[in-house]
Amino acid sequence: MQLHGIHHLTAVSADARGNHDFYTRVLGMRLVKKTVNQDDTSAYHLFYADGEASPGTDLTFFDWPVERERRGTHSITRTGLRVNGEAALRFWAERLAAQGVSAEPIRAIDGRLQLLFEDPEGQRLALVDDGGAGEAHSWARSPVPAAQQIRGLGPIAMSVPDLRRSDAFATEVMAMRRGRTYRTDEAQPVDVQVYEMGEGGPAAELHMRIEPHLPPHQPGAGSVHHVAFRVRDEEYGSWVDRFNQFRLRSSGPVDRYYFRSLYVREPGGILYEIATDGPGFDADEPKDQLGERLALPPFLEPQRAAIERKLKPL
Repeated sequence: MQLHGIHHLTAVSADARGNHDFYTRVLGMRLVKKTVNQDDTSAYHLFYADGEASPGTDLTFFDWPVERERRGTHSITRTGLRVNGEAALRFWAERLAAQGVSAEPIRAIDGRLQLLFEDPEGQRLALVDDGGAGEAHSWARSPVPAAQQIRGLGPIAMSVPDLRRSDAFATEVMAMRRGRTYRTDEAQPVDVQVYEMGEGGPAAELHMRIEPHLPPHQPGAGSVHHVAFRVRDEEYGSWVDRFNQFRLRSSGPVDRYYFRSLYVREPGGILYEIATDGPGFDADEPKDQLGERLALPPFLEPQRAAIERKLKPL
């Protein structure tokens, strides 16, 4: 029984229009689902992904009117976005500079070339050379050439003050494999423990930064709400049973219509989600029209008029 990698990551924005502009125009990702937070229908839930809306490529945002986050530990600190090769990273360095986005110089981190930068609200991102491993599905209407487009998510970096309990949860409950360790090259170096899932590689890694000197973070715009890990549809029930066997305080089964979910907080307070690959975002829209209209799951459809009145046009 194992996880198969990163499914999606959900972050927080206080500027839905600016967020949509940055991720579709600057980063060239496809808006594959324009919907609402199913627990707070006054807020958009925007999903950006590859051309096929593939699991493992979704970077999503809740739009809430909040202040900027206060950075610290007990949080997800950086989201990796995979691209193929050093030439792609050089392309992105030039593109970001032309768009007025400040980025650090390309450098090797943990043996992979990376380009670190932030979105306009301070969301910390990294373009990571994945060597072209695995499938990639470009989007024909992206402003970014197919060869340089973002291929998917990973790795994901998080910060904990004490590794012991978070490590035990990752390995014993989440069935991740403890992999290599490395020390960052920052002004204040940080020790990092890498955890692997499935076949491993950047699309299936979680990097735990050990930072006991930091204060706890305060959520807000620019922060990450949760990270979701992939399971096959037929494996979902086994994960529900597994969480029950460990007597965890979890959400229990949740049907998000586009996938099924299961939520739990790890000991450092970070929200983890189990998410199935299916049914997929084309459950209610043709694949060639994804993201073009407000999509609502069937149980929210009777409230469409009221929901649309509360949302800002994108």
